[in-house]
Amino acid sequence: MTYTAAAALGLAGAVAVDLLVLRTRVLLSPVFWATYPIVLVFQLLSNGVLTGRGVVRYAPEAITGLRIAYAPVEDLVFGFALVLFTLSLWVWTGRRRRSARP
Repeated sequence: MTYTAAAALGLAGAVAVDLLVLRTRVLLSPVFWATYPIVLVFQLLSNGVLTGRGVVRYAPEAITGLRIAYAPVEDLVFGFALVLFTLSLWVWTGRRRRSARP
């Protein structure tokens, strides 16, 4: 499996968990889209350093070759999926705790 396919599957899974499984709808929140650029800046900085300096390397046949600040777009997609999944679990857990209070 290529890293591109893995990133696409990760994104599809995170979207499905958010919208269909947990129904947290984080992806539809304006607050998410207003704050995600903050996460993206730091993701680009860290990925740029790691891939730009050769600490992390990718097989050319496993990625599309498109890069932003040295980072393969697959890294950005995968990072987006991780953030979305984590926030979805966070919101879901918070809702469960609030509803369980007497």
